[in-house]
Amino acid sequence: MVHQIHVIGGGLAGSEAAWQLAQAGIRVRLSEMRGIEATPAHQTDSLAELVCSNSFRSDDPTNAVGLLHAEMRALGSLIMAKADAHRVPAGSALAVDREGYAEAVTRAVAGHPLIELVRERVDALPADGPVIVATGPLTAAALADSIGAATGADALAFFDAIAPIVHHHSIDMDVAWMASRWDKGETKDYINCPMDKDQYLAFHQALLDGEKTAFKEWEKDTPYFDGCMPIEVMAERGVDTMRYGPMKPVGLDNPRTGRWPYAVVQLRQDNALGTLWNMVGFQTKLKHAEQVRLFRTIPGLEKAEFARLGGLHRNTFIQSPKLLDGALRLKSRPNIRFAGQITGCEGYVESAAIGLLAGRFAAAELLGRPIETPPAATALGALLGHITGGAEADGYQPMNVNFGLFPPLEGAKGGRKRKGDRKAMMAERAGEALKAWMDGGVEPA
Repeated sequence: MVHQIHVIGGGLAGSEAAWQLAQAGIRVRLSEMRGIEATPAHQTDSLAELVCSNSFRSDDPTNAVGLLHAEMRALGSLIMAKADAHRVPAGSALAVDREGYAEAVTRAVAGHPLIELVRERVDALPADGPVIVATGPLTAAALADSIGAATGADALAFFDAIAPIVHHHSIDMDVAWMASRWDKGETKDYINCPMDKDQYLAFHQALLDGEKTAFKEWEKDTPYFDGCMPIEVMAERGVDTMRYGPMKPVGLDNPRTGRWPYAVVQLRQDNALGTLWNMVGFQTKLKHAEQVRLFRTIPGLEKAEFARLGGLHRNTFIQSPKLLDGALRLKSRPNIRFAGQITGCEGYVESAAIGLLAGRFAAAELLGRPIETPPAATALGALLGHITGGAEADGYQPMNVNFGLFPPLEGAKGGRKRKGDRKAMMAERAGEALKAWMDGGVEPA
């Protein structure tokens, strides 16, 4: 098949971009390296594989990421459709059976008559023709060098860490219990492992003392992204830091005591069968033997069997506010667009959202239609604006979507309101703006 556009990278962003283009009638060549070459973090060769958590975070439309979910669904997102189809219990969050979800995305993309999926490594940016680069934070070295040569700027970098996954049958449910915080939602979707004060303090100290992965010389000055900070790095920031983060006990009544524990370790269902559970917020760079030893000191996990232990990998991204225009094109070579985490957005949903926009923008251009960017009042527009100019280029760091990226409410809607009221009003404003944009904007053929 003779393609009209080349999409490089079959992660969430690349898969979404290819789908949007194909749905608009554009012939796509989608290049994915996995299948012929592994990465330091992926486990399979499936498209859109979820490397870290299996959660797309809150599905509440009055939350910024939940609003992004809703907007992507309205625009025919493949990633959201398959996530919804493979959802597992997670309270108000959208979590998925990671294998079923990734396999479904792969089948849909590979089966589309206008998408040619090619398992190949691309070592240099194509010299001409429309291109979307969606190689993600684990871009292969040769292509990263080519991108550096084209941008005239060094890629920034940060570390991303992976949380362990536990077999359900090995969790002691006589100690742990099922509950959602404040009993939110109709089901009790999290396994909670309680700690008293002495247990927590001992665990905190063990994290500080545990043997960790050694850095290579070129890695030593690489910063962490706060949203994926290793649990032991969190421990280094203060004795109570974890209790205000992933080990927060607030709103979790232990049915055996009727009180909140001093601290809690939560596990979230990771597959549809409920046989695998992810340790929430427990990304780590502890050595594997240390992980097994230390995490088995957690009450309820004394006999834990691990389907996957935590890990650490280096992620890279470009200085998008300096390098990209408002339609995600590289200013120095406008035939090339970037999408996904390589642009400096953070999170599965954000990555897919930028892939969705890159695909729609490229489709409009190829079809000779005007490129209409989404309004700044929408989650899509707010995230795009941050990446392509809203952020300070110097010191640019990965960012999840949040209401701080949106324009403030004005007039009567901007008065002193409770936080929840403001979020609801911003979500309502976003819905109105998205509808107006879709009614007058560029839609797939």
